Amino acid sequence: QLQLEESGGGLVQPGGSLRLSCKVSIFGLEGYYIGWFRQAPGKEREGISCIAGFNEDTYYADSVKGRFTISRDNSENTVFLQMTGLKPEDTALYYCAADWKAWTTVQGLCLNSRPPPYWGQGTQVTVSS
Repeated sequence: QLQLEESGGGLVQPGGSLRLSCKVSIFGLEGYYIGWFRQAPGKEREGISCIAGFNEDTYYADSVKGRFTISRDNSENTVFLQMTGLKPEDTALYYCAADWKAWTTVQGLCLNSRPPPYWGQGTQVTVSS
């Protein structure tokens, strides 16, 4: 069973930065797409950035494009989300999720074309002064 564990959330002032990490408990990322999702109270879950574990394909939602950067370290089985220029509307519970590459695409993962079968527990990000 694939397991994912997020870390790096916290409280940050508007305009600040955070880096989230998603540690994946598998032999290698190469067989998967991995993505970051968020859900704010009263809102639907949103796929904000996804990455292929085996090539350079990435996807960003318009809401984070130009401010957030997704990356991965295959040697550490870890996917990162560098968040800059944080806004109060970025406040949410942030999850990472994964799906096997044969079942989806990098865009499909983020757009929930097939609900990802593997999820972490989430890490809270709060942007407030």
